[in-house]
Amino acid sequence: MYKEKGQTNKKNEIHCNTPFYGYSFGDKIPARLVLYFLSWSGFLVSFMMRNDMNFALVAMVSMGNYTKDHNSTTLNMGQASEDQASLIKSVIISSFYWCYVLSQVVGGIATQSFGTKCVFGWSQLATACCSLLIPLGAEFHYAVVIILRSIQGFASGLTWPAMYAIVGFWIPITERSRFMSSFQGFSIGIGLTYPLCGFIITSLGWQLVFYTTGLLGVGWCILWYLLAFNTPQEHPRITQAELNYIQLNVGEEVLRSVSIKVPWAHIFKSLPVWAIAITTFGRIFVHYVFIVSGPTFMSNILKFKFGTNGILSGMPFLCSYISSVLFCYIADKLLLSKVMHLTNVRKIFTALSQIVPGSLILCIGYIDNITVLLIIWFVAVTFITASYAGAMANIIDIAPNYGHSGAVLAFCQTIHMSASFLSPMTAGFLVTQEDSIDEWRIFFIVSGMISVMTYIFYQIFGTAKIQYWNVIPPKNVKTAEENMFNNENKDLISKSKLEY
Repeated sequence: MYKEKGQTNKKNEIHCNTPFYGYSFGDKIPARLVLYFLSWSGFLVSFMMRNDMNFALVAMVSMGNYTKDHNSTTLNMGQASEDQASLIKSVIISSFYWCYVLSQVVGGIATQSFGTKCVFGWSQLATACCSLLIPLGAEFHYAVVIILRSIQGFASGLTWPAMYAIVGFWIPITERSRFMSSFQGFSIGIGLTYPLCGFIITSLGWQLVFYTTGLLGVGWCILWYLLAFNTPQEHPRITQAELNYIQLNVGEEVLRSVSIKVPWAHIFKSLPVWAIAITTFGRIFVHYVFIVSGPTFMSNILKFKFGTNGILSGMPFLCSYISSVLFCYIADKLLLSKVMHLTNVRKIFTALSQIVPGSLILCIGYIDNITVLLIIWFVAVTFITASYAGAMANIIDIAPNYGHSGAVLAFCQTIHMSASFLSPMTAGFLVTQEDSIDEWRIFFIVSGMISVMTYIFYQIFGTAKIQYWNVIPPKNVKTAEENMFNNENKDLISKSKLEY
């Protein structure tokens, strides 16, 4: 896969000299920009397929399900009673997230074995196919829908570790924060799902919701198959100038063979890894306060009607993408101008993503002016996205090797995505009367404290230094672990020149 030193990229030279690959327009589009678009659009489509059920399920369940003559246009509830409908709906929604959390480590292992192109592509295709099958499954029995949603959740859980693994090979350090903003495509996906599903359900029926998102997923997979490549060296249309630029700037540590073994034992014992996992748990906990509990608060405390509630609940997601791009741009500029060290940049933006929202959420329960409350609400949600220039980008900093970053993300996501369950559960436990502002205040205080306290752990143990277990030793050295504890060989590892 990798050429020897001093050897030219013959494959690339051939393509660049042929009329088909040598057209000027293609040369003006960097392969990294194409990868950014694929990442952005991939997460956008992924989250559309993830969240369409939240809206369509309302239309899928109707009183017609509880008669002997089941309506083929509604969810077949079998022999379930009216009282059981709420539980079934809850299981359908939650089945996605159970399997989503379970598949994180699998995603890291699969990416190491098969590569990002294969894992990300096939997981998206599986999710899309399940979306296309949901209308048929709903007509057959609700249990089929649960199975399909579980498959979707498991497949979607593979996407994040897979995409993280490719970043270390493609994106130079000074561009890495900006590239991470592509992951915020999911914010646009969620924001688009609100109005799109409402229009389709009202005009065409809920079945078209799943056919639309499923076909979008299949169409994206075709683009991914044609345009995505695991490494720059594999790309048939990349220019020699861009290839040289990437090889000179991604760091020597990531240019060795991708077949290295992931040091899972070291990852489990790494304090910097735990720092990322724990601080991100706090960020997701407070984020889900706005995502899941927010509409309920707006309805029962602020007394917004459904239409207004939907708009105000969806708009922060669109703002989140814009703010994530801005934060990531600023982070890269700070690194490029050498204003501060990489570790300090990651900690500052992680603090912005947790200290600011964690502090602001404490005030929400004490503000009587709705306009001021909404401004604080939007500011809090906006600052949460600073994490993509902080702790989330930090994963690739400490373990840039192909497969290692995906494995670290898988481990971290297994821990911090549990907040997606625990945040709503905490709300349900603390807010027993949804129209009680006193109970909401307690919930907001608990959420704010979790957000701030988890950041403190990151402030102490977080770092952007490449971890010793990520360093690949030369062939004449036994293992990286041995060399880290052997002073005579430390310099040999750090100064070793990688052949590519």
